[in-house]
Amino acid sequence: MVADLAPTLSYCVVNTNGREYLLACLTAIERTHPTGVAAEVLVLDNASDDGSADAVTALGGALGGKDGDRGAVAGESDAGTPTEGSLPIRLIELPRRTGKAENDSTLMREAGGRYCLLLNEDSELRLGAVAALFGALDADPRAAAAGPQLLDSSGQPVPCAWRFPGVGTALAGALFLHRWLTVESKGTRTRQVDWAQSSALLVRREAAAEVGYMDPEFFVYYDECDFAKRLAEAGWHSLYVPAAEAFHHDQLSTDLTKGLPRIVEFHRNRDLYMRKHHGPAAALAVRVLTAWAYAVRAVAATVLPDQPARAYWVHAGQALFPIRGTSIRDRVEGEGGA
Repeated sequence: MVADLAPTLSYCVVNTNGREYLLACLTAIERTHPTGVAAEVLVLDNASDDGSADAVTALGGALGGKDGDRGAVAGESDAGTPTEGSLPIRLIELPRRTGKAENDSTLMREAGGRYCLLLNEDSELRLGAVAALFGALDADPRAAAAGPQLLDSSGQPVPCAWRFPGVGTALAGALFLHRWLTVESKGTRTRQVDWAQSSALLVRREAAAEVGYMDPEFFVYYDECDFAKRLAEAGWHSLYVPAAEAFHHDQLSTDLTKGLPRIVEFHRNRDLYMRKHHGPAAALAVRVLTAWAYAVRAVAATVLPDQPARAYWVHAGQALFPIRGTSIRDRVEGEGGA
C-alpha cells in the first residue's frame, strides 16, 4: 500500500444515463494519467437509470493499480483504500437530476485537488492531454482554466474556444464571419482565449472558489461561458492548449427526442447570459441578429442538398423568442427532477 497523499488533480466526471460512454471515459483516464501526479476520480451520477452507478461501484473503488482488496463505492461514502499505482474513485449519486453547472460546482466543492479536470461522460482524453493542460496552468499563475482541442467521434477537430458573446459576435454571425472572428481554438501554440468548452476543462480550484463556482441558473449551455466571464472580471483568464486533445462524442446530438428541448435550452441560456452581462437592449439585438442568421441558412437550405432547413427555422424562431417552448430544464423539473 502507498501512503495517503493529498491529490494534486481531481478528475470530475458528470454522468447522465451514459453508462458505456462513462466506462470509456474512465478507461481513458486510467490510460492517459501522467505518472507522478497524485490524483483522485470523482464521478457524479445524475440520477441515471441505466446502471451507471452500479458500473462504477463494480470497479471496486479504484482505477488500475495492482490487484488487491478494494472497498466498495456507494452513495457519497469514501472510496476503498487504493492499491499502489491506482486512482481512487468516489461516487456521488444524486436522487434527482440537476443541471450541468450545479453538478460541476458540486464536484469542484467536493474535490481535494488543486486542479479539477471537468469531464462529460462522453469525453475521452488522449495520451499527453493531462500533462499538457497541467503544464499550461502551472506555467501561467493567472490562468484559471485550460481547455484542450476537442475532436468529434471521427477524430476531426471541432471549434471549442470562442470570444465572449455580445452584439459584435452576433453581428459577425449574421455576416457569416463567425468562424474567422469569433472562434478562438486556432493555431498550434497555447494561447489566451475568452472561454473554452467544459466537456473537458482543467480548472484551478482556487479561482473557481473565488468566483463562487458555476451559476446553477445555467442548466445546460453557456454555464462555462458565464463562469469564464466572471473569472475574467476577477482578473483571471482562460487558455486553449492545442497540444492536448480529447474526444467529445456529444451523445445528446444523437437523441432526436431531445432535439427541440435542447434547442430551447441553448437559446434561452444565451439570452440569459446576454441579459446578465450586457443588459436587455443588447440581448434583444443579439436575438434579432441570431434569428436573421438562422433564417438565411434556412432559406439557403431549401435549395442546397442535405441541409436541415426545418432545424434552421426552429433555431431562428427560438433565437427570436427564447422564452417559448419546453427546455431540457423544464422537462426535467416537470418530471420532478427524475
